Formats: sequence, structure tokens, C-alpha cells
Amino acid sequence: MQETVAAVRAAAIDVVRTSFRDERVVTLFESCFDHSVSGTLRVMDDGSAFVITGDIPAMWLRDSACQMRHLLPFAAEVPAVADLMSAVLRRQMRYLTTDPYANAFNVAPDGAGHRDAPTDSPWVWERKYEVDSLAHPFHLGYQLYRQTGTAPWFDDVALAAGRAMIATIRTEQFHETRSAYRFTRPDTPVRSDMLVRGGRGALTAPTGLTWSGFRPSDDAQTYGYHVPGNAFAAVALGEVADLVETLAGDTRTAAEARQTRAELIAALNEHGQFTHPEAGQAWWYEVDGRGNGLFMDDANLPSLLSLPLLGFCPPDDPVYLATRRLVLSPVNPSFFTGPRGKGVGSPHTPAGHVWPLALCVEGLTAISASERERVLAQLMDSHAGTGVMHESFSCQDPAVFTRPWFSWANAMFCELVLALCGRPGPGVR
Repeated sequence: MQETVAAVRAAAIDVVRTSFRDERVVTLFESCFDHSVSGTLRVMDDGSAFVITGDIPAMWLRDSACQMRHLLPFAAEVPAVADLMSAVLRRQMRYLTTDPYANAFNVAPDGAGHRDAPTDSPWVWERKYEVDSLAHPFHLGYQLYRQTGTAPWFDDVALAAGRAMIATIRTEQFHETRSAYRFTRPDTPVRSDMLVRGGRGALTAPTGLTWSGFRPSDDAQTYGYHVPGNAFAAVALGEVADLVETLAGDTRTAAEARQTRAELIAALNEHGQFTHPEAGQAWWYEVDGRGNGLFMDDANLPSLLSLPLLGFCPPDDPVYLATRRLVLSPVNPSFFTGPRGKGVGSPHTPAGHVWPLALCVEGLTAISASERERVLAQLMDSHAGTGVMHESFSCQDPAVFTRPWFSWANAMFCELVLALCGRPGPGVR
């Protein structure tokens, strides 16, 4: 693995050094690249790879997939990179078949982590159901397949994982009547770690959308239908359909995936939008199918800001542009501005804290070069001399930050810089 990392590191730094005259950008890119892989990847004896996101010894399906995105531009020219990413995917597929409702897993069946009820799997670190946890691994695998033309990770376990993904999404389209999922965390004092109604979540009505209990921030949702999560699930279902049909010849599963995708998109268009008096038609963040909607955005992916990056719509789509204007304004309660920066934060971190993740997404989805340059300049000013991206930083003083080691943010910064160098990852035009 060390040889693989060294090879792609050298190729990536050469790309950046050729494109940027500012040595500070090169130095920060190099540091973030090293922190995105050093100490986070562990190749297992079974040929899979376990990935931590930084200072927590568990593997999140979402985070581990996103931590690989900045390596995709090199997967075809450095074959060992594709091998490493395939190893990550093999472990993700195994986890999906272990428990499609869990979001984070242990390296071994040792029972570490939260004892979320009901679960008896010693593999599960945390069992917060987030629909994006099903989508992220297959989205990564499909992008790797497009880059290289091969998918050595796609085997019988991956096929079973794809079927489990589809079945779970379809079950949760009728959460109130068909779902056995409940979430309780005994003795927790943290409100965002709880679901109301005995662990079922706030009441929903069937709409064609699929339910989830928690946001990509791992915080409990206000309403049961997470709009960017449903949008991303629709993207991933189309990708799963292509994978199972092309690689396994399973036309029945492919047809079910495409039907589910069509239902989600129709329901999003019918129930996921509202009319803002100034911006016009825009996307809600959450809805319940009972007439209630919440507008906000969160830094974690999938977010409303990230919809083009995840392949749901083009960056110049009118509804997206209206939504983007609202997200990057005080209309979004998680948008913060101060003398040292502005951008999207999260209820997961203190008020007034901006997330580098969201800044990177803002830059990657920006249409204008001036916006991309402004975002890069702000990121360069955000690390408080540490040489790495943090989970969040105060827009009053970047020296006040959360999580000194957050590999996903470092990987995302690398993805942005590489895109600015003409080596974009998935979803960037």
C-alpha cells in the first residue's frame, strides 16, 4: 500500500505544482494529501481495506467513500490505485450485507462503539439509518468502473449488497407500515442522537420518497424525508442498475432499481420543492409528506449545495441555482459570516463555525472562476497554521476549530485543488 500511495502522491503533486505558481497551495495540498491517507487506510488479510475518518476508530460508509474521491482521476493511470479503491469497496459491500441500516462499522466483530438498540451485531459501531450510507459506496464503485472499465470489486457479495440497498429503500418508502427499524440509544442526553415516537421518528405520510432517520451529519432529522438524500439515492439507483445488468446480467434487479429511481424522482418533483417569494422554485431540505417542510442545508454530503457534484442535476439548473442562492444566504440557518470567512456550517458544530467541506463543495459546484478563486483563498486562510483542513472553524477566528484530524475534509480540499488543475473528480464539469 505504501508504494501505491507514494505513486499517486507523486503524480498528484506534480499536477498541482505544474498548475499553481503559489508554493503555499502546493505545500498545503501536499500536507492535506498526506493526512487524507496516512494512518487512515489499513489493508486487511482478506484483501479488503478498512478506512477510518480520522480521530474515531470506525469506518463510516459515507466518509470512507468520500475519502477516495480525490484518487479517482489517477485510477486509470496508476492501476494500484484502482486496486486499493477496490479493496475499500469490498469491505463496504460486506458491511452493507451485514446491516444495511448501520452507518459505521468496526474493523473486527469486537462489539466496539455505541450499543444502539436493537442491534446484536458486533460489527456495528453505530446504527443510525441514513439513506446516503447505501448510496455512497455504489456511487464510488460506479465512478471507478467508468474510469477504468473494470470492476474487480463487483462479486456475489456486491450483488447481494445492491439487492439489499434496493430492498431497504423500497421498504422505507412505506416506513409507517412496513419498516421494523427503530433507533434508541439508552441513556443518551443528546437530543440529536434520539428519534421521537419510541425510535420511529416524526410521523410521515407515503409520497414515493424513501424515509431515513438521520442526516449525513449523523444528527436526527426533523422530518422523515431527506431531500438531498433521496436525490442521491436516485442517482445511485441508476448506477446500481447499470452495474448489476452489465456485470451480473441481472435484468430483474436492474429493472427494480430503475423503477425505484423513477419513483424517487417523481416524488421529489412533487413533494420536494417550494416557492420562495424572492428566489423562486427551490428544494426543501426535509419534508414529511404531510405538508411540512424544512429549509436549511448542512455541510455534510449529500447536501443541497452538492446536488450537481453528486450527479443529480447540472450546476446551471434553475431550481438548483435558486436553492444555492438561499443556501449561501442568511435564509439558511446554518450559513455563517464573519471577518475571517463565510460559508455553510452545521447544527452538529457550534454556531458561527464554517465547514471546509462545504467550502470545497461551493468551489466544486461554482460556475464562475472568481467564486472558485475566492473559495480557495478562504480555505488557504482557514487552517490556522496547522497545514490541514478541520471539521469546522470559527468565522471570527480560524484558530478556534473542531476536530484537528478529519481526513474527509483533507481529501475534499485535494479534490478541489485537482479540479482547479483540470483533473476533476466525479460530478465536476
